Amino acid sequence: MADLEKAKKLNRVAWVVTVVVLALIGMMRRVKIDLPEGMDLSFLPPFHSTMNALCAVALIAALVFIKKKDMKNHQRAINVAMLFSVLFLLSYVAYHFTSPEVIYGDVNGDGLLDDAESVAVGNMRIVYLVLLISHIITAGIILPFILFTYIRAYTGQYERHRKMAKFVFPLWLFVAVSGPICYLMLKPYYG
Repeated sequence: MADLEKAKKLNRVAWVVTVVVLALIGMMRRVKIDLPEGMDLSFLPPFHSTMNALCAVALIAALVFIKKKDMKNHQRAINVAMLFSVLFLLSYVAYHFTSPEVIYGDVNGDGLLDDAESVAVGNMRIVYLVLLISHIITAGIILPFILFTYIRAYTGQYERHRKMAKFVFPLWLFVAVSGPICYLMLKPYYG
């Protein structure tokens, strides 16, 4: 019974974390924080893209371990995936609160997509935007469920954990893979 009580408390924490994260992400395009003179966070996009990619690798390792019924290494791999996700999130939020938005196709870096730039990128901009929007929406929706799935295992509710993981895992993996793809597509337009 103590584990169920612990799960309820952790679920409340998961909801608070989700609300805070989604609020931060919603604010970061509207609120900009000036960095001290000479400070540059342009190294963060490749870093948070790498964190997402490493999260994907950890998730795949976790899947392999659980298929082999190696619970201990499955748990370790999931913990590593969670760590990479937290590092990604910290990096992503820090970058977007302090840096101007990079626009796909904005070759001259003026923050606008003029007609010539739009023609030059053609339909690839639509492909990028569809991938980006699906990545963002999926990430926002799946966040609390990643936490709930983790909590189920942490509190010994393994059957509920397994049931949730069947739909949470592929969506988390999609987010972890699509993020670096979006970055690679946007990379030519960073200053």
